[in-house]
Amino acid sequence: MRRRQFIRGVGAGSLALGAAGGGLRAAQARSGHRWRMATTWPKNFPGLGTGANQLAALIGAMSGGRVQVQVYGAGELVPATEVFAAVGRGTVEMGHGCASFWPGKGAAVPFFSSIPFGMTAQEVNAWLYHGGGQALWDEAYASFGLVPAAAGNTGVNMGGWFNKEIRSAADLSGLKLGLSGLGGEVLARAGGTPIKLPPDALLTALQSGVIDGAVWVGPYADQALGLYAVAKYYYYPGWHEPGTVVEALINTQALEALPADLRAIVLNACKVANQDMLAEFTARNPAALSTVVTKHQVELRRFPDDVICTLHTRADEVIAGLAQQDAFAAKVHASYKKCLAQAKAWSDISAFAYLQARDQA
Repeated sequence: MRRRQFIRGVGAGSLALGAAGGGLRAAQARSGHRWRMATTWPKNFPGLGTGANQLAALIGAMSGGRVQVQVYGAGELVPATEVFAAVGRGTVEMGHGCASFWPGKGAAVPFFSSIPFGMTAQEVNAWLYHGGGQALWDEAYASFGLVPAAAGNTGVNMGGWFNKEIRSAADLSGLKLGLSGLGGEVLARAGGTPIKLPPDALLTALQSGVIDGAVWVGPYADQALGLYAVAKYYYYPGWHEPGTVVEALINTQALEALPADLRAIVLNACKVANQDMLAEFTARNPAALSTVVTKHQVELRRFPDDVICTLHTRADEVIAGLAQQDAFAAKVHASYKKCLAQAKAWSDISAFAYLQARDQA
């Protein structure tokens, strides 16, 4: 079933629901659809776990209680890395995570998470909603019995926490970094050693010296892990994830079982959650960064230019390699690359030019 079929009929369905009055809504709520959502995040984790809670609450409120979603944190029903499969086979009706958690599901899948040196949150939303990206995402997940939807974005991430300075590209050699996904592949090509760890293991691994640095999200989420307590330097920018899409996974059969108005409500609730999470991270990051720098005495550092250049070169190699793996990945890459080029041409004379102008004395 095509995405447009899910949305068709929302106006008529909403009007009918309103005309029926409170009695019908109450009856529908009592006999409604009860879904379970498995997430990749620790229960109630700031920004991410709470974002899943917000999405569930939106679906309940927008549907008048006809769809009620119970949220489970990572490991409560299934391990974080098993959420994709659990939703696909119908163990749960929904999932909440990130495409970077699903290695092996296809060379095209990482494009729907975040690409090193790729699009920002605003740009990737443009691609998904108005540049053909959503149709490709639907196609990528269809064979798994899933309907995907953007349900949040963390914005530009930070570059990570380190116990030693990164003075030049030579310091990447042998660097053991808690980093997974495409960023990890880029680091490996630059001579480093990416180590995949769950977020709750990063603090101990960094403290014990198992890793030299840890990469999670940004100040708001990182502060909750307490990484400031075991790292001296906090580096930026987050070259590896400039606009990380947090995704809702919906079991196709469960979605098709809903009437048209409820299908539209579920998908549009994801859109609301997508915007709200980005706004929350944008609002919370500044205060969190100020706290780790002023209260916890963490030193804020920018990656040297030669480090950025080296990583950028290696990132181009990794992304080109993805596109060469199969015809569909090449198709997705071409679409993503086209949208990125258009976005960059516009941002150069709009957002980027304005930010420069704003800072001029």
